[in-house]
Amino acid sequence: MSEKNNERFIAALQELGGSAGNGKLRGELGWQESTYERVKDGLIESGAIVAGRGRGGSVRVADFKASTEETAIPPQKAAPAPKPGRPAAGRGSAFEQTFKNIDDILHKDAGCTSELDYTEQSSWLLFLKYLDALEREKAMEAELEGRKYTFLLDKPYRWESWAAPRGKDGQVDHNAAMIGDDLRDFVNARLFPYLHGFKAKASGPQTLEYKIGEIFGEIKNKIQSGYNLRDVIERVDELSFGSHKEKHELSHLYEAKIRNMGNAGRNGGEYYTPRPLIRAMIQVIDPKIGERIYDGACGSAGFLCEAFDYLTSKGNLSTSDAKALQQKTFYGKEKKSLAYVIGIMNMILHGIEAPNIVHANTLAENLADIQDKDRYDIVLANPPFGGKERPEVQQNFPIKTGETAFLFLQHFIKSLKPGGRAAIVIKNTFLSNTDNASTSIRKLLLESCNLHTVLDCPGGTFLGAGVKTVVLFFEKGAPTRSVWYYALDPSRNMGKTNPLNDADLVEFVTLQKTFGVSGKSWRVDAAGIDEATFDLSVKNPDSGEVVVHRSPQEILEEIAGLDVQSAEVLAGIGALL
Repeated sequence: MSEKNNERFIAALQELGGSAGNGKLRGELGWQESTYERVKDGLIESGAIVAGRGRGGSVRVADFKASTEETAIPPQKAAPAPKPGRPAAGRGSAFEQTFKNIDDILHKDAGCTSELDYTEQSSWLLFLKYLDALEREKAMEAELEGRKYTFLLDKPYRWESWAAPRGKDGQVDHNAAMIGDDLRDFVNARLFPYLHGFKAKASGPQTLEYKIGEIFGEIKNKIQSGYNLRDVIERVDELSFGSHKEKHELSHLYEAKIRNMGNAGRNGGEYYTPRPLIRAMIQVIDPKIGERIYDGACGSAGFLCEAFDYLTSKGNLSTSDAKALQQKTFYGKEKKSLAYVIGIMNMILHGIEAPNIVHANTLAENLADIQDKDRYDIVLANPPFGGKERPEVQQNFPIKTGETAFLFLQHFIKSLKPGGRAAIVIKNTFLSNTDNASTSIRKLLLESCNLHTVLDCPGGTFLGAGVKTVVLFFEKGAPTRSVWYYALDPSRNMGKTNPLNDADLVEFVTLQKTFGVSGKSWRVDAAGIDEATFDLSVKNPDSGEVVVHRSPQEILEEIAGLDVQSAEVLAGIGALL
């Protein structure tokens, strides 16, 4: 295989005119960067190619003569036409069109009825296509190093066998490819059961084998037409995971699918937290390599993916740093099957090979069972709120409440190491609710943690969610001395056409570093907080008005009064008729 790789490298380089930039050539080959560099270095050492000094680095065939040594531009020639049905590698617009074509096909299938279905069905196919690319890459690396690689999947279940069998010309062999009922029945009756079986034979829950087993035990193929399934497979097969640039492009497109899925339903906040808000939260928390980051309600894994991007963007990562980011940094739990699958796929596309996400109900864990080894340095989360947990779940917590978000908040406090940092999204009524559970949890938070920052988010921050939210920033291990509040005001009505953006949060991130006081921010001394209610309502002393959060009973009484008034008015009108 090593000799074949050398031949492919030289052939691709000659196809580009004998000289090319490394990025362009790697994209043409569809190789991972590590593979490309190994083959390139070997060919340079053998004298077959010569390295250039162009921007980003370049190479040329050794006997290629150019007008300017080492930085020559190859003769102009027409770009080779893309293969039928396959976009040119690395072109974002082609990738985007492919995603759109997939959704168009699924829209016509009787088994897929919503944006959630489109994302779910795209996800399992993308996962198998990614797995195929990963296995091929590992096999190639093993060959280059003189090792033998054992494929995870048996040959009949590999992408190249059932999804995209190819002829000698590299094109899909349509005579060998299953279609119609044969394809659908193979996927439902053989492929999914086979892949689900990986869970039982995996060595542990953090292995790729276990993830494969869980994914294909939790979701089902909903594409009812085997002809539609064949069309979708051919579109997915157009996508390439070969280069970092391609993965980056695919991750952005997948994020867009998650955003559309989140916006499609009334519970959109469960699937999509606005990325500008996540990025601002991460900037305030400022995670470091070596710290363990946890989201016990990870959904589509937006917090973990953005934290990964934040840490890798700093550059100059050592081999041990890269290994730590892959294996010992990001941890999540997710209860819902669809969100679990999407979260894994999202992390994979962002560059995390075997995500440490567990499919489990976080709240089913008794807080008394959490030991020091189970704790984390950082918690980043947007737990679901508005749910009503059953009594047996509530028994796992010292402060009993049916409100899902309040149970999660207790879990997160307990899951932090001493000195650990957290940024948690929660509905703003938590700051002022007068029920015993809310009061007790606020007391716990203020006495066991330093609640140093509260970000008050305006309505419309979460599309599809009908409640206002705040973000709580705190450190565990010392009581609260003062709380710094910031009222986010983008000066516009936010919605699908005017969503939250990064620029909206620049002032917050800047002022938060020094807890600066401004027209939108202020500080409250902990000594001034009412020890009977521990009310944390957002009140700006310079705004000229006090925000009063009324109790549900007061609101119901006002509604009843208005109903009486309405009845009296209607009765008066009726008397005039």
